[in-house]
Amino acid sequence: MPHEYVRNGTAKLMTLLHPASGQVRVKGVRGTPNVVLHAWLQQEIEDVLRRLPPDSGLPARREVWLQWQHGLSVRITLPHKPPRLRMLLVMDNLAGHLTPRFVGWLFEHGVMPLYTPIAGSWLNLAESMQHILVQRALAGQYLQTPADIIENLEQAARAWNEDPTPFTWGGRRYARRHRARERLHRLAASGACAVRPVRRRSRAVPAQWQPPWQTAH
Repeated sequence: MPHEYVRNGTAKLMTLLHPASGQVRVKGVRGTPNVVLHAWLQQEIEDVLRRLPPDSGLPARREVWLQWQHGLSVRITLPHKPPRLRMLLVMDNLAGHLTPRFVGWLFEHGVMPLYTPIAGSWLNLAESMQHILVQRALAGQYLQTPADIIENLEQAARAWNEDPTPFTWGGRRYARRHRARERLHRLAASGACAVRPVRRRSRAVPAQWQPPWQTAH
């Protein structure tokens, strides 16, 4: 950006990602208070659920919901008779996402909220999706208004959805990196690696030499 650049405001991108298909739903806004974010999430979630088969999901049993809270130190109070579990929603551990009204709405629609731990937002693949969209929409651009930024971000999301890339844990890229690490040779504890083993200088030990802690009889 030129030195005359003046910050005329900020823009935020609300993002809902389906990792298995790579499809992303976004909306650019100037701010994300609960009244804006929750209303958009509810609208998008209802649209997703309408597109699913009516009998999709897991049986309406409390045990099905409880298994997703296994190992958590703080658990959400589930309804006494939960409906059929139809969706898992991964979100950041923010105060607004924990409001009883919003969580109750998710339960009523068969959605189980799962929160990433503190300092663990990298577990939320929507963060990676946002990074990709920002690079595609803003790199090399000189946008001077939040409206221009929002338009570029939403246009980048539309282009992405034309040929999306699924997000998978332990996919082919992970396998390639694992094989590459296996071919390297670590150098002590420095974290550096070499592509071939480093020759060690060995000192010949005299045949008649004995360690001082051994005795001969």
